[in-house]
Amino acid sequence: ACMEAAKKAGGPIMVTFSRGGGQFIAGKAADNTDDAACIAGSVAGALHVRAVAKLYGVPVILHSDHCQKSWLPWFDGMIKASEEYFEKNGEPLFSSHMLDLSEEPLEENIAICKKYLERMAKVNLLLEMELGVTGGEEDGVDNSNVDSSRLYTQPEEVWQVYQALSSVPNGNFTVAAAFGNVHGVYAPGNVSLKPEILHNTQKFIKEKLGCKSDKPVSFVFHGGSGSSTEDIQYAIKAGVIKMNID
Repeated sequence: ACMEAAKKAGGPIMVTFSRGGGQFIAGKAADNTDDAACIAGSVAGALHVRAVAKLYGVPVILHSDHCQKSWLPWFDGMIKASEEYFEKNGEPLFSSHMLDLSEEPLEENIAICKKYLERMAKVNLLLEMELGVTGGEEDGVDNSNVDSSRLYTQPEEVWQVYQALSSVPNGNFTVAAAFGNVHGVYAPGNVSLKPEILHNTQKFIKEKLGCKSDKPVSFVFHGGSGSSTEDIQYAIKAGVIKMNID
C-alpha cells in the first residue's frame, strides 16, 4: 500500500521498521531470544520491500525506528545483515537506522552513537540519533509525564554531537533534536513547538565552525502531528530533512 501510494504521488518513499513490527512480521510464536524474531522479521521485511519496489518503480529508503539501549541486539542484527548484503551487492540492505539513547547521559549517548557510526560508515549506512526527549508515547516508550525542560535541546548539546560524529570518516548522520515535539496524534495547535531552537542551534554551530553553510546540521523532526503548517515550514528552513508524523 505504501509503495502504491508512492507511485501514485510520484515517489520517493521511506519504509520504516520498528522492533515490534519486525517481531510481528516473524510471527508471535517465533523464538525471540536475543531479539532473534525482531531481527529476522525486520530483515525479511527489508528484503521484501527491495524485491517488490522494482515493480513500482519508485525510490525507497529503508529505515528502522527508535532503538533504545536495551534493544541494541536488534540494532546489531540489522547492521550485520547490511554488512553481509554490502559484501555481495556493494550497498547496505537498509539505508539508515535510528538510535534513541536520549534517556542515557549525554556523554554515553554520544559515545555509543560514535561507536556505531564508525561501523555503519564502512557500509554507507546513515545514523539518526536523538537528543533530549520527545514527549508522548511510541513503540512502548512512554514520556508523557517527563519534565518539560527535557523537551528542548540546547545548542551546546548538538555541538557536542556534531564534533564527535563529524570526526568519523565517511560518517553520515542526522540529529533528532527536541524542540517541544510530542509523539502521538494531535490536532494542530495542541503542541507547543519552538522551532527557533533549531535556527539558533544552526547559527551557534556555524559560528563555531566558521563555515559558510547556514545549515551545518541535518535535523529530524519527531512527533509532527499537532504542528501548524507555519511551524513545520519554519522547521524545514532550519535544516529539518525528515519529519515523523506520529
